[in-house]
Amino acid sequence: MSNNKDQFNMADLGSALPGVAAALSAEDRAGLVNALKNKLQNLAGQHSDVLETLSPNVRKRVEVLREFQSQHDEVEAKFFEERAALEAKYQKQYEPLYSKRYGIVNGEVEVEGVTNEAAMEQEEDKPTDEKGVPDFWLTAMKTNEVLAEEISERDEGALKYLKDMKWCRIDDPKGFKIEFFFDPNPYFKNSVLTKTYHMIDDDEPILEKAIGTEIDWCPGKSLTHKLLKKKPRKGSKNSKPITKTENCESFFNFFNPPQVPEDDNDIDEETAEELQNQMEQDYDIGCQLDQRRLEEHKYNSMESSLRSVSSNSFGLQTRNM
Repeated sequence: MSNNKDQFNMADLGSALPGVAAALSAEDRAGLVNALKNKLQNLAGQHSDVLETLSPNVRKRVEVLREFQSQHDEVEAKFFEERAALEAKYQKQYEPLYSKRYGIVNGEVEVEGVTNEAAMEQEEDKPTDEKGVPDFWLTAMKTNEVLAEEISERDEGALKYLKDMKWCRIDDPKGFKIEFFFDPNPYFKNSVLTKTYHMIDDDEPILEKAIGTEIDWCPGKSLTHKLLKKKPRKGSKNSKPITKTENCESFFNFFNPPQVPEDDNDIDEETAEELQNQMEQDYDIGCQLDQRRLEEHKYNSMESSLRSVSSNSFGLQTRNM
């Protein structure tokens, strides 16, 4: 009956996913649900005898359906394997385009026709020292519905210094990595912030853990914490304001992902559910930061305001992860 228990545990978890997961692909949802599978098995004992409550005929039908599911999983595993090989092939063809994009966005390379336009603007006493495409990545992120919810007004100042972003798959361990490249800025000392997702590559991708760069904030510039000052109580010997640091919402919390405890006994049912939701949200953000998905939002939204950036410049398409 141990296999039955696992099957119904997974079904129960899948039905419990909140609305945000409904927008994800079947593969994403499977990965998110399975991320906490081992941690939640001991909390789902009430489902272990579900099959015992069924009539013999219904039980037999369920067994046949489970066999169909096993066959489906085998086909899906082949799909994931072939898709990974195809992505690796075309990733090499994307790289030269990304390099050209970097040069234009950061003002290192000029495009044909801009010089004449600049001369005309200069005659009209308009400023012409603007290089590249200002706030390119900030705009791209803000036009993505999922990412826009994570970016606070305080974050925008730091994200203006984001000059490039790279998303790639990794093989050892399997998973994917996102790198954020920043110009020198007054917020933190890191030039590169990285987020890595480790996946268990079994019959289906399962999220094992996520690892983020520890941000080296400049003094008083942390965007993930805020400093609160309170007046001392009347009659207190200490006349100085009391300072307290609190966590606050910020996109940069993305680099401090939720962690699953090593010991199953460290989490109860309520904590496990909260942790599952946090990991689900974190994984969804990582998927949205795939350059091909992000750039489609970017170019479509800027088509009307930045005519120099074509909405199909790279012919990029949204990829369901």
